Amino acid sequence: AYEKRFPTCPEIPVFLGSEILHESRSDDGAVHIIERSCKLNVDAPRLLKKARVEYVFFIQKNTVNWKERTLRIEARNETFANRVVVLETCSYSVHPENEEWTCFEQSASLDIKSFFGFESTVEKIAMKQYTSNIKRGKEVIEHYLKELISQGITFIPRWTPPPVCGQKDERSPAVGHDADDGLLESGARGTTKEQTGSSCPPAEAVSPDADKLDADYIERYLGQLTPMQESCLIRLRQWLQETHKGKIPKDEHILRFLRARDFNIDKAREMLCQSLSWRKQYQVDYILQSWRPPALLDEYYTGGWHYQDKDGRPLYILRLGQMDTKGLVKALGEESLLRHVLSINEEGQKRCEENTNIFGRPITSWTCLVDLEGLNMRHLWRPGVKALLRIIEVVEDNYPETLGRLLIVRAPRVFPVLWTLVSPFINENTRQKFLIYSGNNYQGPGGLVDYVNKDVIPDFLGGDCMCTVPEGGLVPKSLYQTEEEPENSDHIRLWTETIYHSASVLKGAPHEIVVEILEGESVITWDFDILKGDVVFSLFHSKRAPETSHKEAALPSTSAAGDNMQLIDKTWVLGVDYSRMESPLVCREGESIQGSHVTRWPGFYILQWKMHGPLPCSGTSLPRVDDVLASLQVSSHKCKLIYYYEVLASKDFRGSMSSLESCNSGFSQLSGATTSSSQSQSSSYLSR
Repeated sequence: AYEKRFPTCPEIPVFLGSEILHESRSDDGAVHIIERSCKLNVDAPRLLKKARVEYVFFIQKNTVNWKERTLRIEARNETFANRVVVLETCSYSVHPENEEWTCFEQSASLDIKSFFGFESTVEKIAMKQYTSNIKRGKEVIEHYLKELISQGITFIPRWTPPPVCGQKDERSPAVGHDADDGLLESGARGTTKEQTGSSCPPAEAVSPDADKLDADYIERYLGQLTPMQESCLIRLRQWLQETHKGKIPKDEHILRFLRARDFNIDKAREMLCQSLSWRKQYQVDYILQSWRPPALLDEYYTGGWHYQDKDGRPLYILRLGQMDTKGLVKALGEESLLRHVLSINEEGQKRCEENTNIFGRPITSWTCLVDLEGLNMRHLWRPGVKALLRIIEVVEDNYPETLGRLLIVRAPRVFPVLWTLVSPFINENTRQKFLIYSGNNYQGPGGLVDYVNKDVIPDFLGGDCMCTVPEGGLVPKSLYQTEEEPENSDHIRLWTETIYHSASVLKGAPHEIVVEILEGESVITWDFDILKGDVVFSLFHSKRAPETSHKEAALPSTSAAGDNMQLIDKTWVLGVDYSRMESPLVCREGESIQGSHVTRWPGFYILQWKMHGPLPCSGTSLPRVDDVLASLQVSSHKCKLIYYYEVLASKDFRGSMSSLESCNSGFSQLSGATTSSSQSQSSSYLSR
């Protein structure tokens, strides 16, 4: 069929003709090589006129290997070869597991060295021409296949070696001929059926049924698949059956990984194997039976399932703008949030299977409707975004192609900032499924009604359907974790490290952490909550590395500090062994503090929290009311806090959400009189 396009091809108008430059055959007739000069009329009249060229010539080399049953086509440009190098390779081969399928691969490269100042124009023309030719090439080959079928030619006999000298073989004259002469002519003469038995015996053929999926099964459960996609699914499933010791995933699950890797079977295999190992290690297959969300999640996590969209996909609603993400992370930790998200994904897959049975067609993904009303800078708080990115990474690696569509409504002005931070971590195929509406654009034609039935749209979005998704609200600070969450015997921890750490500050025993800075221009950021008592926060710098040691409480009635760490040696002298970088900041119980410091020198920076006590007053001054109240709390001898810190390069900090603008969040629950501290140095920013 391919050879029929020579010497001219009316189906390709730009192809004006060709002439054979060289032709050769192997001794046994198995390999036939033809090299041609092809004349093309490229759609670039002005450009070619300036270059004084009317036509473009290509050299094309076609190699037919009847023994290996392959056709390889190599093309290179002859015109402007010293300025532009165009190389194209195409190959046709028989599928290794199903002889009724043909594999086709095509690749091309374009290298523009110089072209009279029109390099970018030539590149655009070439890309446009190549893209259109890909589609056209498929149409042309199908045209000639239909033409051959109309002539009664539906089979080409298998190649056989030439007979041994002295023997006669009626098929030998046809061995060395092209597909468009000898072999096709023999088929036209009606000898095809006679040769079928001898040249392609049934014992050597692969049973089509063994390497194909039932058409009804595909249509019912998997959706439309090309022969190549079906082949990839079969090969990957067979490989799993031969090598995987655990439970073999369903076809629709395997198919998700193939689609996520554009049906590159090697990449899909690697991704799937890593996911299966992850599921086994963390017992994810049993998460729907073992996971019971804490009551806190039931009340404050603003997400839930809500019927289905117009395509039958399960619909999940998330009121992200109403969610106290900061409070949930501090109260539950990332481990619980991740397990909850995983349970949502597992439930989504289960609902897809149920809807497939209900609607009688394959439902392999769900739709997520995200309402961003209420989203502001408090949601761009760095630890929360960091936890979100970690969750996205786990979901992207283990639940590919499960999101059919993401509808984002009432996106505020701050949304582009969040999108800039999150989008690089989301797969390109997933990003293409996002539909974003600002303001009230989701209402009316072109909005939600295009994807969700009107009687299913939630009441808070102007619909008539009552939605049971929790409304959220602020998580009380009394529910924040004060101690490291103990190991839960019901499951293995998915994350061995947490974003927030807890600490106790004792009288005479401050809690200190050290940060080593190797480059002068770095930024130390922090975020902490005072859960009990009042503390003083300070930042110091030392050229000496402090020794890590746990200190016991100063009072004998108080137990050991436990999670209390003291680094500054009592023999150190302030101003000699270490220096103060930030003025002391008094932090009251219930306050949330965020801040940052731009380092000036390498060395060791020490963040210190110590119990706040009344400052010594002069003979004429009276003690402050706050200090008197603080002194009354000393009897408890213990303050509690949770904290987070991170070191960033200066270039990564500027202009990003790392600036912790969320410090002005209403979730801090501070009084309106609380303002940013003016005591810190100009290179630092502290706020409550």
